[in-house]
Amino acid sequence: MTRLPLVDLHRHLEGSIRSSTVLDVAERTGHELVRRTAPRAALVADDKQTGLLPYLDKVDLAIGVLTSLDDWNRAAREAVDDAFDDGLDLLELRFCPGIIAHETGLAPEAIIDAAADAVTEQAKKRRLAVGLIGIVVRHLGADSAAEQMASLLARKDRFCAVDLAGDEANFPATLFADAFTKARDAGLHVTIHAGEAAGPESVWDAVRELGAERIGHGVRAAEDPRLMEWLAEHGVTLEVSLTSNTQTGAAPSYREHQIHRLLAAGVPVALCTDNPRASTVRLSQEHRTALAEVGLTPAQLAGVAEQSVAAAFVH
Repeated sequence: MTRLPLVDLHRHLEGSIRSSTVLDVAERTGHELVRRTAPRAALVADDKQTGLLPYLDKVDLAIGVLTSLDDWNRAAREAVDDAFDDGLDLLELRFCPGIIAHETGLAPEAIIDAAADAVTEQAKKRRLAVGLIGIVVRHLGADSAAEQMASLLARKDRFCAVDLAGDEANFPATLFADAFTKARDAGLHVTIHAGEAAGPESVWDAVRELGAERIGHGVRAAEDPRLMEWLAEHGVTLEVSLTSNTQTGAAPSYREHQIHRLLAAGVPVALCTDNPRASTVRLSQEHRTALAEVGLTPAQLAGVAEQSVAAAFVH
């Protein structure tokens, strides 16, 4: 069987930090995490999540533990190593300097440099193509978006794209239009989290108001036939994460995942991991899950893998 390309377009650095690294740093600094009854369990999701926000709690817990620039340099270096070890051909790794700065007190530009320097060095060592995506987080509020975006644009040469993530249901994309206009004017690509914790209208806002070229998750687009037709016609790729979609409740189950309806409607789809530590997944594992649990055919999976290559912002 021909080996399919392994390209992950949607992976968060914050959700990729190894549990062993988080616990090592927590032990070194005396963080309260190590005093919990089951500290490792606090860092990973399971099938008992009750929505996106409880899932994000699992992702975000690590942020407040890594309080130094060296910690973030280490986390980024290890994230590239883990992608290499899984056999990836290309990785687009995203992170939010604004929320890291909010939790740690570090300067956002310094966080960007620490992570980007590590990624550049390790990607060269591993001969792995890696692009960085800078995130503006929703739940810090619309007033903070300009400041968050300014930090990203101050280091725009380190990024291939920008993203909007976080509490989708309570902070709609329309609140952040001005910030993303600046990003597009600066020549950066745009991918937006949408259609995960909110319905098709969130995806419409992402493409119409923010100029999204790709959509993070986007599975609830399957509820709107007209939207699926539009996405197919305009070639907007959905960055689908089978495991995290089921853990957040965006998809009812593997077998009933909306990917079936999306592919049937001709919507471009890429398979991604989202948060490897929090969801306990690798991209190679998600490919196997697509066949064994979700029920994609080998031909469908091959098409999805090829689309992942075509939709990449870096090559």
